[in-house]
Order: sequence, then structure tokens, then C-alpha cells
Amino acid sequence: MASLADIRARIAAQENKSGNNGSTKQSDNSIYPHWNMDEGTTASIRFLPDANGNNTFFWVERQIIKLPFNGVKGDPNVKQIQVQVPCVEMYNDGSSCPILAEVRPWYKDESLKEMANKYWKKRSYIFQGFVRQNPIGDDATPANPIRKFIISPQIFTIIKSSLMDPEMEELPTDFMRGLDFNVKKTTKGGYADYSTSSWARKESALTQLEQDAIAAHGLFDLTDFLPKKPGEAELRIMKEMFEASVDGKPYDNERWGNYFRPYGLEAPAGTTAVQPTATTETRAPATAPVAESAPFDTDEPESTSTPIVVPQAPSSDKAQDILAMIRARQAKTA
Repeated sequence: MASLADIRARIAAQENKSGNNGSTKQSDNSIYPHWNMDEGTTASIRFLPDANGNNTFFWVERQIIKLPFNGVKGDPNVKQIQVQVPCVEMYNDGSSCPILAEVRPWYKDESLKEMANKYWKKRSYIFQGFVRQNPIGDDATPANPIRKFIISPQIFTIIKSSLMDPEMEELPTDFMRGLDFNVKKTTKGGYADYSTSSWARKESALTQLEQDAIAAHGLFDLTDFLPKKPGEAELRIMKEMFEASVDGKPYDNERWGNYFRPYGLEAPAGTTAVQPTATTETRAPATAPVAESAPFDTDEPESTSTPIVVPQAPSSDKAQDILAMIRARQAKTA
């Protein structure tokens, strides 16, 4: 198990590197939906270590790219859908993401930055632990009380920065001298805000019941909850879907449904379905919030101060203009 010093050294190394550069689906309630808390309430969470001894941290980072489409080909009832695909950069093995390779140069052009942000990878962080104080009345503790937590960048920043505080003397996941983390939900500008979340001031030991649960169920290897790494065929489909999304085309279930498809959409008829990357589908207008409780493979509702909307794919004319600009610049620099 990594020590607090190990974690601090790893975080410092990552931040230094960044500065130098300049720049398993679950059907039960094992995921704790902290985003369903009422405003003004607090959930106390005790994070636990990762069972994977190769992981310095007690979390794993997930990177997802969201591809919006103007409906589904052949289904006039679906107006807007979104497909999520894994960014292969999350696997930290030197793999290159074909989508980000296209998107990165867009940031050099002011007129393309908004489009670049739409297709840039979205980060979230997977933890495990116990819910010690639960303000969600209808949330039942599962048979295995070790829950999974999908943590947004806003909360993760608080967790990470506190670990670098020299006044924190013990690893917060220590069974005897660890700390609880208090997730506090408020609102800012009409949206959920978790910026007042914090670590507890006093250390506490795991209860006997909690220790017994760890002994009975074991800890999770958090990498098991990352999307499966795409192979060559999946990468080709991801690139194809990305190009169709930018072009403003509808999602083609017959062509792509065996690889990635929106949550709730059936696999193409007469095929053996590959487990898709689950996403959220809505038949509401493009400005309607995504309110559906998503499976584990999807992002949790955004815990930021920005609205949650179904992205509006560009019109065909606008998409063609953007693509023409991109291709003209690429040809000029080739």
C-alpha cells in the first residue's frame, strides 16, 4: 500500500511534468449518487485503498469523449443523442487518441476553440469506500457496503490539494488513523456546487463492522471499472463516428452499434452485440437537462457550476465550414 509520502511525490512529479510540457457496468446501487443529495446536506465518505498494488493512488482517472449526433439514422423520433467513447490516453501506455490528435490543433484557431472544447476529453475519478453519513433518504446500502464513487474534477481538486498539505500527517485511507471526506452540496448560480467539501478535522478508526466488510468482500481493483481499452477496430470506428458527429450526421446504429452506441439503443438486428459504451439518450429538445440516472459506464451528472445540456451538434453547413477551415490549415502546414 502506498504511503502518503508516495502519493505526494507522485502528485508533485505529475504537476512538474505538466508544467514543463506547458500544457464493468453495474446494475445495482453500488455507486453512491452524491449528486442526488439535497442542497445544504453533507455526506461523509471514508475512502479506501485500491486493491491494485501497482496504483500509487487510491483512485483511478477516467477520460471520456462525448460525441453528439443529430438523432439516429432511420428513426425520426430521436432528435439528439450522445455517444461516449474512451480516450485511450487514460491508459498511460503511450497510446495516441485519434480524436484528440484531430482536436488539438483546433485550439490554435480562436474560431475553433468552442468546437474543440466540445470534443475534448472529460475527466472523472473513481474511488471506493464507505458512506458513513448518508443524507439521501431513499439510498439503500447494498449487501457489500464498499461503494464506488465517481468524483468530478471540482471535488477531486479539493481532495488532491489537501493531500499536499503538510499538516495532514497520515494517509486518509489508513484503517486506524484515516480521515473522512465530507461532500457538501450547495448551489452557485442555480447549479450544484461542491466547493465547500473538505476533509474531517479529526482522525478516526474504521469500525469493526467496516473492517469485517473488507475482510468478507475484499477491496476492488479500480482499474476494473475503467472502460475496456479500444483495439484497432474500435479506434477506427471512434474516428469514423467523430467525423460524422462533426459533419452533423445522425448516429448510424447499423454501422457502429456493435462497437459503441447510446444507452438504451438496441444492438443492430442479426448481430452478436459487443458490450457498448453506455451513454445518455434524450428525446427532449437540445437545451433540456440530462436527468437520467446513468449506468456506471457513463459520467455522473456534472458536479460543476455549469448547466448540464445535451450538446447541439453543428448544422451540416457549419460543420462543412469548420472542416474546410481545418483541412485548409492542415494543407498549408503540411
